[in-house]
Amino acid sequence: MRIEYHRTLIADRVRNAAFERALATVIKPGKTIVADIGAGTGLLGLMAAKLGAREVYLYEVEEVASVAAKVLKANRARNCHLMPCHSMEMQDPPRVDVIVSETLGNYAFEENIIETLNDARQRFLNPGGVIIPRRITQAVAPVVAERLHKELCVWEETGFDLSVAQTMSLNNIYVRTLKPKDLLDGGESAKTWDAVDFSRHNASTRKGEVVWKLSEPATVYGFATWWTAQLAGDVELSTAPGAPATHWEQLYFPLLTPIEARAGETIGVSLRSRTSMEAGTHVAWAATHIDRKGRTARQALNLDKGFLP
Repeated sequence: MRIEYHRTLIADRVRNAAFERALATVIKPGKTIVADIGAGTGLLGLMAAKLGAREVYLYEVEEVASVAAKVLKANRARNCHLMPCHSMEMQDPPRVDVIVSETLGNYAFEENIIETLNDARQRFLNPGGVIIPRRITQAVAPVVAERLHKELCVWEETGFDLSVAQTMSLNNIYVRTLKPKDLLDGGESAKTWDAVDFSRHNASTRKGEVVWKLSEPATVYGFATWWTAQLAGDVELSTAPGAPATHWEQLYFPLLTPIEARAGETIGVSLRSRTSMEAGTHVAWAATHIDRKGRTARQALNLDKGFLP
């Protein structure tokens, strides 16, 4: 394990402040018992203890768990108890009033937060208990800035036919920082394609579809996605373009060929993902373009096609 990744979490002041505010809204000093699942080096657990939690159970695995143990000792956090395992491996876990889990990626569910919290809600949470985050919504918007498409089509500049490799490049998802101006209608076009409420059981397979009818001509090079987490109360954390910057960025889903669309025409995108502890994350996306004559063109891409055989 390299500590640098965890330093980026500690350096993310927007993230840390949001989770601290969320914990403050649900912790009753001297009464609330908290489970921090995916505790990392222990920051959120220490926050919960400082806010007055009666007991805090921190779940973390492998090398980072040993770092967390030393951090808790250094801070004399006697009411913080490290469980050096994944929460799903824990037999007869202590019941808690609050579950907090910051196991979120640039793609919200790539760290298996759905599977983890399905289990934790059933086995860890007292009746009437609270899960942080409470809800996550995923948004998508067409990208009209050419720069990302040009970056991925550098294969064409060689003077040779490297189209096979270029197609593989385009069947990938890219972590990039996007600005509202890079999106259709300055980002006002963004729509929700998926939502997860952690107070109930959720499927690890996610899918959604949205469409836009254009009011003016546009060239669409791909799609951008991001997420917004409702943590607790009115506390939110978002990775949207234009939101306060975090260590997370947006995701860019390329197209094989840019869509040249005229006013009155329709473009759409469907997204599917499947995540599991065993098989990792699999994502596919497809774009449609319906012209004024009702003719439909479709492009289908799949992250699995971006891997070398």
